[in-house]
Amino acid sequence: MRIARFSIDGNVAFGIVEGEPSDPDGPVLDIIKGHPFAEFERSGRKVPLAQVRLLPPVLPSKVVAVGRNYAEHAAEMGGEVPGVPITFFKPSTSVTGPGDPIPYPSFSQEVHHEAELAVVIGRMCREVPRERVQDVILGYTCANDVTARDVQRTEEQWARAKGFDGSCPLGPWVETELDPADLGIMCTVNGEQRQLGRTGEMVRSVADLITHITEAMTLLPGDVVLTGTPAGVGPLSVGDEVAVTIEGIGTLTNKVIKRG
Repeated sequence: MRIARFSIDGNVAFGIVEGEPSDPDGPVLDIIKGHPFAEFERSGRKVPLAQVRLLPPVLPSKVVAVGRNYAEHAAEMGGEVPGVPITFFKPSTSVTGPGDPIPYPSFSQEVHHEAELAVVIGRMCREVPRERVQDVILGYTCANDVTARDVQRTEEQWARAKGFDGSCPLGPWVETELDPADLGIMCTVNGEQRQLGRTGEMVRSVADLITHITEAMTLLPGDVVLTGTPAGVGPLSVGDEVAVTIEGIGTLTNKVIKRG
């Protein structure tokens, strides 16, 4: 099930995406009564996807991200896979949605794309045993962990490098029926392939990461865990269109703009 969050006529709602772009009338949204973090009903009211504005699929209280979870990416960054996961936060103000701009920060001259599988938490949880991780997950979406690489190199904490406004595009929707074990993940810039990998290359699985993170903190419904990026990260420039595509989910596209 693909669950989207969207705006229409000034109202915000959730809906189930039905159909494919190849359908004669395109996909439609079946608006739901309530929200996806509890039991809900289909309203039966359907609107064409083309007539709505897609929003970030969730508004997380926090985004917990994982660094160097692909061996080849760790190598291209000049290091090895760490003995324990590197975790850091991206603030809620960094989250943006499909089609929204990525403002190029004024304090950086080297901004990179990082295509990632994002895990969306469906219920409040802590100290989750590995065998029960799936019970706390709502689903999965595409993410771009946009990074001011020059700032990351010079500042010991990554708050500015990873947390600036618009640095966490998410979308286009949450796919609830998906096995994350071995999905293709790709990033293109202006149609040119930059990153190509599979989630099966992750050093630590989704279950490993959720167990590790919830040993330390409570995750709330709508919180997001970013699982790391495959090799091939590279620079973005103002005017670039960057797209993250994950098998079984879809494509998240954003354009880089000059920060006003």
